[in-house]
Amino acid sequence: MEAWIAITITAAFLQNLRSALQKHLQGSLGTRGASFVRFGYGFPVALAYVIGLHLIGGYAFPALNPTFVLWAVIGGLAQIFATMLLVHLFSLRNFAVGTAYSKTEPVQAAIFGFLLLGERLTVGAVISIIVGVLGVMLISIARGAKSMSNILAALTGRTALIGIASGAVFGISAVAYRSASLSLNYPDAVMAAAATLAFVTAFQTAFMLIWMLMTDRSEIVQVVRSWRSSSLVGLAGVLGSACWFTAMTLQPVAYVRALGQIELIFTFLSSFFLFKERVTPLEMAGCLLIVAGIIGLLFH
Repeated sequence: MEAWIAITITAAFLQNLRSALQKHLQGSLGTRGASFVRFGYGFPVALAYVIGLHLIGGYAFPALNPTFVLWAVIGGLAQIFATMLLVHLFSLRNFAVGTAYSKTEPVQAAIFGFLLLGERLTVGAVISIIVGVLGVMLISIARGAKSMSNILAALTGRTALIGIASGAVFGISAVAYRSASLSLNYPDAVMAAAATLAFVTAFQTAFMLIWMLMTDRSEIVQVVRSWRSSSLVGLAGVLGSACWFTAMTLQPVAYVRALGQIELIFTFLSSFFLFKERVTPLEMAGCLLIVAGIIGLLFH
């Protein structure tokens, strides 16, 4: 198995764990507070990670440049707002369906990767990505009536649009992060990804702290009070991000994000066993299509 595959699967598992923890936190912290803990509590871990690679692994710190800073800021802002959309989505649909809506990201990431980075995909990869997205769309309409008008309403309704928007902004974020990491021109993908992660989480923490100070300081108090559960979100988030960043430095974004749809398998398990949410047969069929897309992507 290629390294990027194992790293991506690990990232998907950690992302599902982080999302499940954020769903629990949303009720007490609200959308912005539950989103902030991912960055605020993750930043110290990201900083320790890059320093550890330098001191223990002997890696030199990459030299930052204006292109890196631009892409890192774009990716950081995009990830903040995509995370807020996703957390808000959990209050509109159950955990599995809320996550599924955002998984239109691979096609959007492929488009952004083509437009911004000139990355091209094989015909087999494109077909596999489309199969996976069809599975996502099947999940999104699984609980409504099956008439064409209701299907169109489900796909163009507020919940679907928020989910698709979340996927789009996550796609922009992923492409920006790959661009930032590659712009360092560093010979080792692990250190390049770690440096990108540390810079981005520092920026995101500062941005959201200033935002909350200017709009609602009580949110900061709530975030501090929930430090036990919030720190778990930050730890899972930053470890997952480290895996995502490393995988996207090794492989084009569309491939990484398409394989990352395996997260939905973990999501359905969490939805059923942790949140006791009912999963319909049509939702399971959509999940199988996503798995088929993943297998096709790996063996096309």
